[in-house]
Amino acid sequence: MAKKTSKKEITIVNIVISSSLEKDIPLEKMAATLPNTEYNPEQFPGLVLRIKDPQTSALIFSSGKIVCTGARTMEQVELSIQSIIKSLKKLNIHVTIKPKVTVQNIVASGSIGMDLNLNVLGLKLPNTEYEPEQFPGLVHKLKGTNATFLLFSNGKIVCTGTKTEQEVNEATDLLIERLKKVLEKP
Repeated sequence: MAKKTSKKEITIVNIVISSSLEKDIPLEKMAATLPNTEYNPEQFPGLVLRIKDPQTSALIFSSGKIVCTGARTMEQVELSIQSIIKSLKKLNIHVTIKPKVTVQNIVASGSIGMDLNLNVLGLKLPNTEYEPEQFPGLVHKLKGTNATFLLFSNGKIVCTGTKTEQEVNEATDLLIERLKKVLEKP
């Protein structure tokens, strides 16, 4: 049964973005010159660059396309891109544009402040997968949104599939509303 008062606490833990430097990038030269890189073209066409501050990782492709993960704020995303551009400058590769950033996914985690009976939710809540022998969480695709939630019996949640902080909050509020309806029905 759900506790009557639910207190939502949710924090962004990862922002995944894509962008383009609009320049060809010599990945072998980067790998040979820069620290914190991994490049194994036989296994994967992109170079992994681990950025220390903020602590993020970027996949960089020879076309200049990049995917950056690990940032918790858009400010950290910008700092990561600036760090990539600075690293390239050391190799005499000058990026003259301000790369356009597209958020691909935001992952948030936290608590909704209510105990959840996952067995009941697995039966009554539509768009769910719950196999406790496989994994202790229930997966719920929130209809009407792009959000997918992992729900745990202690009220902890993980939200993925959103692209803005506002979407995270709206989806979480909607989730709480729907959970209360389902759990209050006899």
